[in-house]
Amino acid sequence: MTSRLVLLLATTAFWTLPLLEAAGQQPEPGAGAIALPTLEVQGGAPGPERGLVAREARTGTKTDTPLIETPQAISVITRDQMDLRQVQSLSEAVRYTPGIRYDAYGENARYDWFYLRGFRADTTGVFLDGLRFDAGALTGRPEAWGLERIEVLRGPSSVLFGQNAPGGVVNMVSRRPTDTPQGEVRLTAGSHARLQGAFATSGPLTRDGTWSYSLSGLLRDSNTQVDYTPDNRAFIAPALTWRPTSDTRLTLLSYYQYDETLGSEFLPYSGTVVPSAFGRIPRSRFTGEPGFDTFIRRQYGIGYEFEHRFNDTFTVRQNLRYGHVDGDWRQTYGLGLQPDGRTLNRYSYESRRESSAFQVDTHLQSRFATGPLQHTLLAGLDYSRATFDNIQNGATGTPLDLYAPVYGRVVRNLAPLSNDLQTRDQLGVYLQDQIRAGNWVLTLGGRHDWATTETESRLRGTTTTADDRAFTGRVGLVYLAPNGLAPFASYSTSFLPQLGTTATGAAFRPIEGEQVEVGLKFQPPGGNSFLQVAAFQITQRNGLTPDPTNRVFQVQTGEVEVRGVELEAVAEVTPGLRVIGAYTYLDAEITRANDGTVGNRPNGIPAHMASLYGDYGFRTGPLRGLGLGAGVRYIGNTPVGNANLALVPSVTLFDASVRFDLERLSPALQGMRAIVTASNLGDERHVASCDTLSACFYGTGRLVLGSLSYAW
Repeated sequence: MTSRLVLLLATTAFWTLPLLEAAGQQPEPGAGAIALPTLEVQGGAPGPERGLVAREARTGTKTDTPLIETPQAISVITRDQMDLRQVQSLSEAVRYTPGIRYDAYGENARYDWFYLRGFRADTTGVFLDGLRFDAGALTGRPEAWGLERIEVLRGPSSVLFGQNAPGGVVNMVSRRPTDTPQGEVRLTAGSHARLQGAFATSGPLTRDGTWSYSLSGLLRDSNTQVDYTPDNRAFIAPALTWRPTSDTRLTLLSYYQYDETLGSEFLPYSGTVVPSAFGRIPRSRFTGEPGFDTFIRRQYGIGYEFEHRFNDTFTVRQNLRYGHVDGDWRQTYGLGLQPDGRTLNRYSYESRRESSAFQVDTHLQSRFATGPLQHTLLAGLDYSRATFDNIQNGATGTPLDLYAPVYGRVVRNLAPLSNDLQTRDQLGVYLQDQIRAGNWVLTLGGRHDWATTETESRLRGTTTTADDRAFTGRVGLVYLAPNGLAPFASYSTSFLPQLGTTATGAAFRPIEGEQVEVGLKFQPPGGNSFLQVAAFQITQRNGLTPDPTNRVFQVQTGEVEVRGVELEAVAEVTPGLRVIGAYTYLDAEITRANDGTVGNRPNGIPAHMASLYGDYGFRTGPLRGLGLGAGVRYIGNTPVGNANLALVPSVTLFDASVRFDLERLSPALQGMRAIVTASNLGDERHVASCDTLSACFYGTGRLVLGSLSYAW
């Protein structure tokens, strides 16, 4: 991989210089403090605002609506915030956002596992540029360097995005072409022998601005805190905008990503959360087989965003993307301890996966008035077709001594487990009206979905089909006070189709969710801050629970209720001081079940989470150009399994950063910046969660990264 970094730097020069020349532009030296590059969006979503405080987000309504007018809790992680903390993944990006239980399965380079308002959201709840990110059923871990912002809409959101869990959605917005030439090259090194190079460049291709481009890329060669486990990646994302008139815009978006890593460690409760008779299992312990385990994933996506403004009333937009993911996965994982308390039973597993998805979303926006009422009406239709081809084999593996491991005993002849081809078709129509009367904003939305899933089992020679349809809606009211206060209330619903059948062959009904939410937002006029508090109750119905008469099957008797309160503050208190704060309280309870878990807290969900990050940049005096940041994160204790067999203790983690604009040393270094960040600064040893007493996952230890960048 080191040779790839050399190639990356050469590629950066190859792309950047000709593109600047083609635009007839040369980078001009900036003045004053070095600023992170800001990209101006030319269509598809609001652009990244300079600094940490955003004012608009399209995710909440699919229109350019101020955050304060959106009748649900919504947060925006800007590009500047990601750069300030040297964010390396989606999970890291949302660490200071309320409502999100991030890093749910500890350090893991394969996926971003997280919960949103108490419900799993890393699969169905992740979107890229307004379209679902997972290609059918195989999600990848998106590259944070390729994003200009992340928008988090909390609560049921099916009225705009279709089938979804009730926790909400996370919409990632890709870097876009810009009107002015700009860019950055960054070299990073740090913990676990990490070596990484990244670049981002954008600007006009023609003097009249008809054509503009964006190109970002990253190459990484790294280990992780677990032995034998790499975290290698190659990423490239070109984008091109054509703007023939001021009313028409077409942006082509694409990306390619290659990942190489290994699977998670499945460790016992004894020896991780609590010490065993032999002490604690090292965080670096690898429970797989170096000669067998592998995880390689290749994924790409290509599509476009089109917008045409007919007149002052009508605007049409269409988003389209085709995505593909394929991968080879082999893993030997733990199945619990033997009676000696130190020997781990293991299972060897392999999967060859390939998934693709075609998605298109088209809507017509119209702005008009009926008497004193101002309307923004949105009528849309979206369609997706996804396929998932999955071959799985497995067999009981050889045991491993966790305290004195000996590797090399690989099980080679794995028995077939499944060989399935799954096809999913989804069609949705939706209508939304944002009605404004004076200081009041009423949002009404409704949607109807048709979803069909066909599963062909090549191993069993059977084909099953599930047809689901559902109506979902949202109603929300906001009052915009002149002093910047905005109380709001809303009601929204969601649905999520389920695969499989009962013992009698009946198809499962979709999981349904509904939420009641009230809150208060505050964005003072003339200030640069955004504060919000929300109280909510979410009920999820039709959850799957074991069939009491046939344990091989499941029935739908599960219901979960989550009541909660969230607080968030993002503020630039002074020109040099910036603060991000969040607090989440979740009263989550299983209210219906047939397995004795009624009244329990759902697996892995903490009751309390809190975070605070502050950053101060010196703008005058001898320390001018120096920036210091510090953060603290608290995650409350979590239960082991829905049966609440035990508790995983709470943990408090500290983060820090220091940066310096090298221009202060010499004018010849203009545009150069050095930054060092550390997460879990105290290297706190902790367990992120335990699904069972045999499946615990260590949290991420101290990670220190140092970067040198040049921006123009």
